[in-house]
Amino acid sequence: MNQLHTQKSPYLLQHADNPVDWFPWGKEAFQKARNEDKPVFLSIGYSTCHWCHVMAHESFEDTEVADLLNRDFVSMKVDREERPDIDAVYMAVCQALTGSGGWPLTVMMTPEQKPFFAGTYFPKRRRYGQPGLMELLKRVAFLWKTDREQLLEAGDQITAAIGQGQPTGRQEPGRELLHKAYRLFHSQFDRIWGGFGPAPKFPTPHNLLFLMRYAKLEQQPNALNMAETTLQAMARGGIHDQFGGGFSRYSTDETWLAPHFEKMLYDNALLLLSYLYAYQATGKEAYADTARRTAGYILRELTDPRGGFYCGQDADSDGVEGKYYVFTPDEVQSVLGEKDGKEVCRLYGIAEGGNFEGKSIPNRIGQTKPPLSADDKRLQKLLQYRLNRTRLHKDDKVLLSWNAWAILALAKAGQVLGEEACGNAAVKAVRFLEKSMTDERNRLYLRWRDGEAAHDGQLEDYAVYALAMTELYRLTFSVRDLEQALLRARQMMELFEDKEHGGYYITAADAEPLIARPKETYDGAIPSGNAVAAMVLQRLAGLTGDPFWQEAADRQFTFLAGEIERYPAGHSFSLLALADALYPHRELICVKDKGVPEELRQYLMTHPADGLYILVKTRENAQALAKCAPFTAGYPIPEHGAAWYLCKNGACQAPVQAFQNLPLEE
Repeated sequence: MNQLHTQKSPYLLQHADNPVDWFPWGKEAFQKARNEDKPVFLSIGYSTCHWCHVMAHESFEDTEVADLLNRDFVSMKVDREERPDIDAVYMAVCQALTGSGGWPLTVMMTPEQKPFFAGTYFPKRRRYGQPGLMELLKRVAFLWKTDREQLLEAGDQITAAIGQGQPTGRQEPGRELLHKAYRLFHSQFDRIWGGFGPAPKFPTPHNLLFLMRYAKLEQQPNALNMAETTLQAMARGGIHDQFGGGFSRYSTDETWLAPHFEKMLYDNALLLLSYLYAYQATGKEAYADTARRTAGYILRELTDPRGGFYCGQDADSDGVEGKYYVFTPDEVQSVLGEKDGKEVCRLYGIAEGGNFEGKSIPNRIGQTKPPLSADDKRLQKLLQYRLNRTRLHKDDKVLLSWNAWAILALAKAGQVLGEEACGNAAVKAVRFLEKSMTDERNRLYLRWRDGEAAHDGQLEDYAVYALAMTELYRLTFSVRDLEQALLRARQMMELFEDKEHGGYYITAADAEPLIARPKETYDGAIPSGNAVAAMVLQRLAGLTGDPFWQEAADRQFTFLAGEIERYPAGHSFSLLALADALYPHRELICVKDKGVPEELRQYLMTHPADGLYILVKTRENAQALAKCAPFTAGYPIPEHGAAWYLCKNGACQAPVQAFQNLPLEE
């Protein structure tokens, strides 16, 4: 009997009516496998995954496949977004066995959780040389009964191999790591269309953030050019929702025209950060416009009324990929009238014959005219028409780490764009997470949905949340936000740090044991938890002046340097964190009777202020701030105006009373 009806995960609920007798991950399923002497069939995916849908329709909704699974296996479904620890363990298995990975992830294992087979999507029956699921299930069932030792031996070997594959390298970090990464990006760069390597092309915003930061640190304009070329090409392409804002997951072609249409919260949060940084670095209004549209998409489409942010939206509508987004000229003209309709079609490449399966993905590739403003009535009409025409499935889980990325990006948007709605949304989300996603021990939950929080928080949850709180502090200068950053960073160290070999595990020391306890350092679609941990620790060292945090940061950089050396371009967020330590840094303390000086807010609107750690001390917050940053206790509060204290690379300068007299060269 299918056991998924009681779950909260949208992905698991999508499979609750399958004829397969699915179990969620847990002791009950493994005990059943032992009792019935059967292998375990594990399928991992997520609710907005196109190929997960395809495999579900072809196989898991099919009674023939279900009969085989129910007879010879105990079957388990896992939402990778709810259990990234399980996904990380078995994705490592798949990559070790096949050289690649992805979702849906298909694994067969013993009742002791030892995998002996792994792959991704399989059609129901053999197709073009690709094995079919029916054949695989029959073969494994046969071997389980007739030659089990072969499977058990493979399971032991695979389990031992992934257990030994933990990063342990340590070395002294240096700037050469950043130079190597830049050279790698330069060699892979598509000089015509932007991005790196051939199609499919992924935005990978943290790579762009690294290049923009490197350009400034090393006075290397070519690094900025690579980032700008990519950001501009993506903004013009079909990967960017020209009518509604926000970005799809990736582009299937080199020109960024035809995306895989799913939209994810983390992509849009990190891209929002990238366009904001580009705007500050160049002053080009087009980047601010794209940032506003992206923030607008998050606030309009992915925000829960309680304050959290949803995971994303599906690529498919009515079972057809991209149906929600594409148009014909006749459709546009029927909504806007002939004159306005033709103008919009010219601006956005909507033509007879189309550019995607007979219809057109709106895009501005090759356009010299600027886009219509986001609040243009024509765009608003098309948005409403699109919404009425067909709807997208929305994964309405609230994941803590993804929410933290959104909080960080929206706090930055509130600061840079002066958009109060963005800053307010970030603050509201924090209040929601504190109220609804913390347990009685004040530890974090990983997921919330439909009134229920579940699953213990993992490394990314603590690291990204702590980082987001440092960014929110820069917006609000509320000591409460700094206190929260310090709390979550301390918990991160207590629960996840490998005190013996360095680095941080994905799961907490008291978490459910799996066959391996992985550490991830490589950046995928999202920066690794270890990379974010390094940035958090370095920021807190700069903000508090406490050697405790600097020593923790130094340990983490020494651990990461050995991993970065293998392929620096795969560790761009670690390199961003490392830049904070390796390049000149400054501390700025503003002491004022009350409030935050407007000139500081104006400065932060237009300057990235990299490597600048800012504290604001007032009569109201002096005591609380001193607990976070003890060195501030000795700074006297003036009767009138403000006093500014600037320190550079360990040397403090004389205080000044006028902000404009500070030597804050960028």
